[in-house]
Amino acid sequence: MAVSHNIFAGNQPKSSAELQAWHKLAEPEPVLEPDLPIVDPHHHLYDDPARGSRYMLHDLLADIGQGHRITHTVYVEAYYSMWRQSGPEEMRPIGEIEFAAGLGAIGDSGTYGPCRIAAAMVGHADLMLGDAVGAVLDEELAAARGRLRGIRYQLAYDPGAIGSFIKHKSPPDRMADPQFRRGVAQLAPRGLHLESWLFHHQLRDLAELAKAFPQTTVVLNHAGGLIGVEQFRHRREEALAEWRAGLAALAALDNVVVKIGGLGMAVFGFGFEHGARPATSEELLPAWQPLILECVERFGADRCMFESNFPVDSQSCSYRALWNAYKRATAALPSGEREQLFSGTARRVYGLD
Repeated sequence: MAVSHNIFAGNQPKSSAELQAWHKLAEPEPVLEPDLPIVDPHHHLYDDPARGSRYMLHDLLADIGQGHRITHTVYVEAYYSMWRQSGPEEMRPIGEIEFAAGLGAIGDSGTYGPCRIAAAMVGHADLMLGDAVGAVLDEELAAARGRLRGIRYQLAYDPGAIGSFIKHKSPPDRMADPQFRRGVAQLAPRGLHLESWLFHHQLRDLAELAKAFPQTTVVLNHAGGLIGVEQFRHRREEALAEWRAGLAALAALDNVVVKIGGLGMAVFGFGFEHGARPATSEELLPAWQPLILECVERFGADRCMFESNFPVDSQSCSYRALWNAYKRATAALPSGEREQLFSGTARRVYGLD
């Protein structure tokens, strides 16, 4: 069962050193269905000494080497990782693009195993530049060497205590801003999609944005960000109803797909980060399965993909337990649907075939 706790300290309450010690307390569980091909379409790499947070290539390799058959990964921007420290402000995210492209080349070499690390990537660009963001996108496409598939603009907003932990803050009306929408309009002509992390009470606004750009693929991160802490802790049914309504609005639009993951983040309110040791897949299952199956029912397996969201979700469990939990949660689904969830949808959306 999930552990209840009344304190929300952000989605990364433990430093990397604390996480390493905590994970040593858990007994590794057997890998389920080790031959099932998996594309991990959402992980980060960064080094932030000020926060004591570090997750780099050798950390990722250790996780994907735990026994699941990870064939490809998709690098997703986060925390200003490897941004340039000089030059025009709007061009600084290109540093992260160059970093991820180098990782992709390492993955292609096979030096560290068969998994194609960073086979595709999602970068960042300031879409509030409007039409002018086109020049930034063109530079990023050149730097990415054929790997850039989308741009993530973090739209997460909450007026309560949760908002104080948001590093990339957006105002509540950002998705309706004409300047922002002019920036979004620059994506589809370049073959790029819009990827976003936001909360459940913002899903209807994202639906309105997606409806305005039917030619732009919109990728919803982290199962729609159902908040289960702070002001929502004792309003679970109300939050669930709002989350379901938002999912329904998005599912009605053919250009929207959803990443199912991020469930290990503290903001979901399951409390596993407070456990004496990382959760097992059997412990994760009753908390995660209802949300997983709701997403699949709403969108269909061909518009859903599982993600690891590592290292952020390591605050709740190991990489091995996470994928085991997904496998347990979908054991009763037809094999064709499971293939879409674990690899097929991600291959299509990120052009990995």
